[in-house]
Amino acid sequence: MRINRMGVLAAGHASVDFYQGVVPAMVPFLVAERHYGYVAASGIVLAATLLSSVVQPLFGAIADRWRLGWLIPVSMLVTGLGVGLAGPAGSYPLTWLAIALSGLGVAAYHPESARLARAASQGSHVGMSWFSLGGNLGFAVAPLMVTPLLAWGGLAVSPLLAVPAVLGCLVTVVAMRSVGRGGGAGRTREGARDDWAAFVRLALVMGLRSVGYIGLSTFVALYVGGGAAGAVALFVQFAGGAAGTILGGRLATRYGRVRTLRLAYAAAVPAVAGVVLVPGPAVFLFVAAAGVALYVPFSLHVTLGQDYLPRHAGTASGVTLGLAVSVGGVASPLIGALAEATSLRLALATLIVMPLLAWFLSRPLKEPAIVLP
Repeated sequence: MRINRMGVLAAGHASVDFYQGVVPAMVPFLVAERHYGYVAASGIVLAATLLSSVVQPLFGAIADRWRLGWLIPVSMLVTGLGVGLAGPAGSYPLTWLAIALSGLGVAAYHPESARLARAASQGSHVGMSWFSLGGNLGFAVAPLMVTPLLAWGGLAVSPLLAVPAVLGCLVTVVAMRSVGRGGGAGRTREGARDDWAAFVRLALVMGLRSVGYIGLSTFVALYVGGGAAGAVALFVQFAGGAAGTILGGRLATRYGRVRTLRLAYAAAVPAVAGVVLVPGPAVFLFVAAAGVALYVPFSLHVTLGQDYLPRHAGTASGVTLGLAVSVGGVASPLIGALAEATSLRLALATLIVMPLLAWFLSRPLKEPAIVLP
C-alpha cells in the first residue's frame, strides 16, 4: 500500500508541476498570435514562476497553523483552471491574471502535499524521491504535450490543458483517503524542537544548488552549439536529473541524508568543471553526470528541511520546494549578462563554484531525527 500511495501521489505531483512547464511552452504561441514582445512574454513567465515560488512559504506557514487537506485537490484544480483560461482571456491583463492564478495554485499545493507525501511514505527516503521525481517528469513532458496541441488548435484550445489537473486531482483524493486510514505511523512532531540555524544553512545550500543547475540548463544548449546538439544536451541533463532523484533516495537509505548530500556536491564539482573544460563529444557525459549529482540531494533537501523544522514542516516545505529553488531563475540573467560581457564559457565556469560552496556549507550539518508530520 505504501508503494501504491506514493505512486499515486507522484502522479498527482506530476499533474501539478506539468503546469510549470506549460507556461514556457505557451510563450511562442502568445507571441505569434497576440504579438507580445519580449518584455510582455517574460512578464507572463514571471507571473507563473517567481510569484509561485515567493508565495509558497506563506502557504506553508498557513499549513503549519491549520491542517488544510482540502487545499490539495482545490489547488490542483485552480492550477489547471488558470492555464485553461489563459487562451480565452484575450487581453494581456486577463491573461496575466489567469497565469498568476495557476501559479498561486502551484504555490498552495506544494507545502501541504509534501507533508502528505512524507506521512504516506512513513519517512522513507526512497518514497519521497519518487514523489519528487513525479514533479520533475511532469515539468519535463509538458512541452512535448503542449506544443503539438497548440500548434493544432492555437490558444483557443487551451481549456483542454486543464484535463491533467482534473485527473491528477481525482487520483490524489484516492491516495489522501488511503493515508487517512493508515499512513501516519511513526514518531510525530509533538515535543520536537526546531533547528533554525541548520535550516537556514540548508536553504543557502539549496540556493547554491539552484543557481548551478538552472544556470547550466539555461545555457548548456547554446554552449554545445544549439540545434540537435543542444537538444541532446538538455535531454541528458534532465534524464540525469531523473536518475539522480531516485538514486538520492536509495543512497540516503544506506548512508544517511547529510552524508549523501555532501558526496553529491563533491561529485558535482568535477562534473560541472568537465562541462566547461572538456572538449568534444565527452561534454555530454559530463552534462549527464552534472544532472545526476545536482539532483541526488533534491528530495533530501525537502525531508531534511521538514526534520530541522518539525514544528513548522509546512514552512520548511514551502521554502525547500519554492523560494530556494527560485534563486537559480533570478540569477540566470546575471550569468547571461556576464556571458555577453565576456564569454559563455567564462560565465559557465562560475557555476563550478556553486556545488563547491554548497559542499563547504553542508559540512556542519547534522543528520536530524526523522519526525513525521
